[in-house]
Amino acid sequence: MIISSGNKKYKWIEDWVKIPKNKIDTVNGRTHGIVLTEEGNIIVFNQANPAILIYNINGELIKSWGDRFSGAHGLTIVQNDGKEFLWLTDEFTGEVVKTSLSGGSVLNIQKPEVEFYEEGKYSPTWVAEFELSKNGNGDIWVADGYGSSLVHRYNKEGNYLQTITGESGAGKFNCPHSLFIDYRKSEPELYIADRGNRRFQIFDLDGKFKRVFGSNFLGCPCGGVVKDNLLFVPELCARLAILDEDDKLICYLGQNEETCNISSWPNHPKEFIQPGKFNSPHHLAVDNHSNIFVVEWIIGGRVTKLEKIE
Repeated sequence: MIISSGNKKYKWIEDWVKIPKNKIDTVNGRTHGIVLTEEGNIIVFNQANPAILIYNINGELIKSWGDRFSGAHGLTIVQNDGKEFLWLTDEFTGEVVKTSLSGGSVLNIQKPEVEFYEEGKYSPTWVAEFELSKNGNGDIWVADGYGSSLVHRYNKEGNYLQTITGESGAGKFNCPHSLFIDYRKSEPELYIADRGNRRFQIFDLDGKFKRVFGSNFLGCPCGGVVKDNLLFVPELCARLAILDEDDKLICYLGQNEETCNISSWPNHPKEFIQPGKFNSPHHLAVDNHSNIFVVEWIIGGRVTKLEKIE
């Protein structure tokens, strides 16, 4: 199946990889995160045991690990001293950990001891690191998207520095679901997917507000990935959005917003899950050939490859 919008044209490959099935997948198994390694392998973070699934470029499962991430959510890949590492967040246990690609723990980030949590819930959803390899200072930013709608900053050793609420910017965050650092401009910027408010809020790397965009064309942005000067945004309400370097909308792909109005969404019966249409995109990755890999928030998981057609 071919999908297209404007000059963007892709071959839709349904169920590009198979997610291993076990008992927990009957009630969970949601595919929440996906990244690409330098070697070209694809890593999926799913709410099952094992939580980390590593596939080669042909879609063959070559390694898996992670027996403690029942709330597997955010997945970020970074590079330090020529080696790749993963940041993992567990929405249920509150664990935020940096690991090697093989699963060895490198650094754990603790919930900050701040007044917001005297009564408020903590449920971290994503991590961004201001990478030293990209002339950053190693600061770590953690989104508490499912808890108290806060974003916390730590130094490279994991010591707490500050919290931002959004109130100094466009308004208080409502599910700051994911965040990433954009290196396209001369001064890198922190992009925060303020999903409940249908927008992105942009900050500098000292946590000072810069601008906001998206409320007029985004429905429920889960995050974003920058590739080839474009911003690819998975929208939970059943589509992808592609933006230019000025954060202007270029096109949507796989639109299927009406499916979100059906009472069983996102966990529809199989007959509602249609090739060529998204159901609940949660994250994505883009390779060096401009192919897009999308994971969706649905019991049992769904991984789709959009193969770029020149």
